[in-house]
Amino acid sequence: MRVVLAEDLFLLRDGLVRLLQAYDFEIAAAVETGPELARALAELEPDVAVVDVRLPPTHTDEGLQCALEARRRKPGLPVLVLSQHVEQLYARELLADGSGGVGYLLKDRVFDADQFVDAVRRVAAGGTAMDPQVIQQLLTRRAADDQPLARLTPRETEVLELMAQGRTNAAIADRLVVTERAIAKHTANIFAKLGLEVSDDDNRRVLAVLAYLDHGR
Repeated sequence: MRVVLAEDLFLLRDGLVRLLQAYDFEIAAAVETGPELARALAELEPDVAVVDVRLPPTHTDEGLQCALEARRRKPGLPVLVLSQHVEQLYARELLADGSGGVGYLLKDRVFDADQFVDAVRRVAAGGTAMDPQVIQQLLTRRAADDQPLARLTPRETEVLELMAQGRTNAAIADRLVVTERAIAKHTANIFAKLGLEVSDDDNRRVLAVLAYLDHGR
């Protein structure tokens, strides 16, 4: 699996390169600036891009803008964003096309190698890997002025957050210490309240929910 990595801090970039290589990823390019990232994404066509939001020269949103432009050229290009903060505008832009293969992790909340590598693989496979804090802020923002979302029970909201992280029903049941049948019931209720069609495909189901949270209906 070929990865383009963009991170301006040398030690972090070098550490990520070594980590991914240890898990049999091929590093197609490891860059530190926005222009370098734009060229790498255009020329190398990686299987997944792992990018910091803020890159030189301006340290604003170069990383994300390069990733968004690459996804416009190649819809569905898997992108995993790494950030120091929950930046709702960036998260919404990343989710806007609804084509899958997206992730948004907070750097200081990645606690082990397996967690990070699993996120990269999940995004590369077309799924989602969203940090719970990112999901919570998106949910809170939508709930303030969205009646269908406000109708969710606390348990359904909790299930929705875990779904948006990319977890399967079995994983959610294990996390909440309930049966998988109970989670299936909660999931059906969530889709009914949000007016979304139920799907047996977990990734498509999560993407539909995320698209709803971003755009509404």
